[in-house]
Amino acid sequence: MELISKVAGGTQVRDLVFLAPNSAIDRRKRVPIAETEEDDIATIEAEVDGHMPGYKNLPYRIRLRDETGFLTVAYFRGHEDMLKRMWPVGQTRLVSGKVTFHDGMRQMLHPDYVVDPEKGEAPPAVEPIYPLTQGLPGRTLQRTIGMALDSVPEAPEWLEPTTVQAHDWPDFRTALEHMHRPTTPEDVAPESPFRTRLAYDELFARQCALRLRRSHRRKEPGRAITGDGRFVDKLLASLPYAPTGAQKRSADEIFIDMAEPSPMLRLLQGDVGSGKTLVAALAMARAAEAGLQSALMAPTDLLARQHGATLEPLLTAAGVSAAVLTGRDKGKERKDLLARLARGELSVVIGTHALFQEEVAFHDLGLIVIDEQHRFGVSDRMRMVAKGFAPHVLVMSATPIPRTLALSIHGDMDLSVLDEKPPGRQPINTDAMPLSRADEVAEKIADAAKHGERAYWVCPLIEESEAVDLAAVDDRHADLKARFGDRVELVHGRVTPSAREKAMDRFRAGESFLLVATTVIEVGVNVPEATIMVIEHAERFGLAQLHQLRGRVGRGDKQGSCVLLWKPPLGEQAKERLDALRRNDDGFAIAEIDFRMRGAGDVLGTQQSGLPPFRLVDPEAHSKMLGAADQEARLAIERDAELKTPRGQAIRLALSLFGYAEAAELARSG
Repeated sequence: MELISKVAGGTQVRDLVFLAPNSAIDRRKRVPIAETEEDDIATIEAEVDGHMPGYKNLPYRIRLRDETGFLTVAYFRGHEDMLKRMWPVGQTRLVSGKVTFHDGMRQMLHPDYVVDPEKGEAPPAVEPIYPLTQGLPGRTLQRTIGMALDSVPEAPEWLEPTTVQAHDWPDFRTALEHMHRPTTPEDVAPESPFRTRLAYDELFARQCALRLRRSHRRKEPGRAITGDGRFVDKLLASLPYAPTGAQKRSADEIFIDMAEPSPMLRLLQGDVGSGKTLVAALAMARAAEAGLQSALMAPTDLLARQHGATLEPLLTAAGVSAAVLTGRDKGKERKDLLARLARGELSVVIGTHALFQEEVAFHDLGLIVIDEQHRFGVSDRMRMVAKGFAPHVLVMSATPIPRTLALSIHGDMDLSVLDEKPPGRQPINTDAMPLSRADEVAEKIADAAKHGERAYWVCPLIEESEAVDLAAVDDRHADLKARFGDRVELVHGRVTPSAREKAMDRFRAGESFLLVATTVIEVGVNVPEATIMVIEHAERFGLAQLHQLRGRVGRGDKQGSCVLLWKPPLGEQAKERLDALRRNDDGFAIAEIDFRMRGAGDVLGTQQSGLPPFRLVDPEAHSKMLGAADQEARLAIERDAELKTPRGQAIRLALSLFGYAEAAELARSG
């Protein structure tokens, strides 16, 4: 059962029946021997004509005949006594397997099925094929799933009758039956009505769970945070520019949420450089007006310090005290900072996972801001929430995703979107060229350096080939250092945090003008003088990642440019990706293109939300149903938030089946 659990994710009935087949073998083709062709999966009824025992390295062979010709069945390492019992000469057998040709003769190596038609036995007409693991026979898994399927009772209908009728879908039990006992190979395909119905059920259950979480959270006791505007107004007055309409709208949405007596859980989604940090600063200033503390969590030391460099001047101008705390802070300085935080003398702390530690205590934590929240699990968020009394939570993401997908991943959160760039941000010129022109690009960097500008040169780092990639980064660094001398820095994951920080400091200060790096600089690094981004082997990066990297330049008053260096030959998809990036500067438009090109796989597959992984949803085939499933879930929960009606009871069962039993309990607790 251990091997079955490895494949199915468990050994409960639901684990087994939700293991979707990859494909199916069609054994319906019953043909005379002479009509079979190379590589056919055929089922043949024939008479056993004779045995030819193997010797040396030759297989044991059995010759079959029908009125059209002969077929040899071959076994390597077959036991003669057993094979003679299986294949009695002169009797008829039904044999099913793959037909190949050897020396011009038809043969079948190790047939899949051998049965006696006299006893009414027959191989399955269509056989589902499941993912397997080493040591687990396919037949064993099929049998176990078949037994689990037989124990599944009829289920009450949890979907709207109009939904089922509009798609002409079968009921849940029938859909499961057809997926595991198909009558045609098409029955197991993701596009089949059976699998589509089950995928919609799974999407619907997830959206119901998210809606229930959201409505339960809104009933949780918390505390309203209102302010008199003294810090917020000062902060706004200190800005050298006016906030964008999107920033004002998002800040207002956050202020309204914070003024509610239930804890806020809001996602602030914005493109690279859309000004999320300012919105977070305004929320922290509002919390400080109410005498409460705020914590901002960033996934890396580098990002936390970057946020500190941006936020501290903003908050200081507003009259709000702030400090950075990461794992690197030691000794007396750390002790003093922790004491100030515990006494309430410090209004804002900016840090990494170090903030989870037990010794980090707050006087009164009212607001938590989580940056790049997909890098933190839900349990991380809960550990942080436990440090205050029902603090409000604002999560930020610089990875725009299409709105329908945001529903699936962040459906228990309210959403604010920054869809405008701050004034003065110019679009970045983007060019794609073959790697052979790298010297030309280096010359361009040398010219820019004469005017005080700086550049990044990013090399790929893909985990499977990490050693090779790191060697390539080192080679590129050595090559550029030979050309430019000591004003070239190197930063990647294997460089120690302190060495990395020193390299970044020299780059920020202008002591060096070129930073060779892997994608550690993808998010949050802010050097206004950096105007050139070179991405080597750009064909190996995803579209969203290329856009994130490009957003590191052009953050000052000078035009930024991005050079995508690709290695020939360039595949069709890679060409399309690089073209899309050259034509678009809007992260949300790029997210839509990325979604179209790759399907929702990467996004639906991410476990950012602490939700169970999808079992029956094929992102490519089923993601378009997400919007409809969410709408149906919203209406169902609005009508019956406690799931008391007969349909509510059916939804409760669906939640339990698909792994969201805790959401059903939330409905019960009102």
